[in-house]
Amino acid sequence: MEFNIVAPRFMAVGGGTAGRIVEVLAKFGLSRPLVVTDPVMVSLGLVRRILDPMEAAGLAPGVFSDTIPEPTDTVVIAGVQALRAGAYDCLIGFGGGSPIDTAKAMAILALGDAPMRAYKVPHAADLGALPIIAVPTTAGTGSEATRFTVITDAAGDEKMLIAGLGALPLAAIVDYELTLSVPRRTTADTGIDALSHALEAYVSKRATPFSDALAVSAMELIGPNLNTACNEPANHAAREAMMLGAMQAGIAFSNASVALVHGMSRPIGAHFHVPHGLSNAMLLPAVTRFSIPAATKRYAEASRRIGFATAADSDERAADKLADGLAAWNTDLSVPTPKGFGIDPAAWQAKKSLMADQALASGSPANNPRIPDKAEIIALYDAVWGANA
Repeated sequence: MEFNIVAPRFMAVGGGTAGRIVEVLAKFGLSRPLVVTDPVMVSLGLVRRILDPMEAAGLAPGVFSDTIPEPTDTVVIAGVQALRAGAYDCLIGFGGGSPIDTAKAMAILALGDAPMRAYKVPHAADLGALPIIAVPTTAGTGSEATRFTVITDAAGDEKMLIAGLGALPLAAIVDYELTLSVPRRTTADTGIDALSHALEAYVSKRATPFSDALAVSAMELIGPNLNTACNEPANHAAREAMMLGAMQAGIAFSNASVALVHGMSRPIGAHFHVPHGLSNAMLLPAVTRFSIPAATKRYAEASRRIGFATAADSDERAADKLADGLAAWNTDLSVPTPKGFGIDPAAWQAKKSLMADQALASGSPANNPRIPDKAEIIALYDAVWGANA
């Protein structure tokens, strides 16, 4: 088997590693960073975890803090304008997946004058104007370790998948202590997001032995610790396990790609402003049930690794326990259905055909063990509307 491996060149992992930001910059001869973050990170003072060490070392980092959840191309354009206004030599994405994705898109868009949509899949966005250092503050997206960014075309309400080495961080700092204050809802949504990354990487048609090893490890870390991290937010061991699992899942899907859950999730976020991790959670049980017949053995092994099934269970029983367990997680973690989220029923019905087209156009469903047609995707949207089963 022949395959490629992509990952950041350097990763500092562990509690307190955010304080090593100056050391990480120095490894690559960087000294003039623009920190890309969001208003919450600024108001909470969390971004000071990296600003203070840099300022103490005599650096003068710039800050662009106008990023938004589910970032749009208009925000990226504003970020590029801020980038071009200073003599910066790198970008530091600090926060959840949205600031990191914004920093990635800024690096790619700053290459020239093309619009953001020019870089969406199937274009290979392998070049970036500046290197990216990623510092995640949630255990979920794995964006610190991936070659992907997702940006919404504000004019067309389309979540655009942008993939290439231009979006791959040069380095990452993975400090679980930054997640200790993350609210329960965000902990749950990002945790299920990380689990979906690991599971989809494992069952993807593009999986490799390398991605399998990381996906399995991620599932073994996330499975026993997700509920604990949600219910005991100050539990350092659970937070650390979730952060490590999210990072490993990110590397896994960066190399194996995601599949149907993500393909269907992005349009929900674009049209109805559902946070990405939450829309993944809404879809995961039903899409898993749909996909199991095409890869029962893989889903069964995933079920055992997560902790839903045991070695004594047959593959068929273990796979069933996976779908049941994911649905139970949604109940335990108060994941709403699209209906429960408050989406207008008429709007959902009106958009589901377009959402199916956009899901297929993203390419992700083609990686799924069972490749759906448009009618099957619409049927899945119908299935999850009122019940995460």
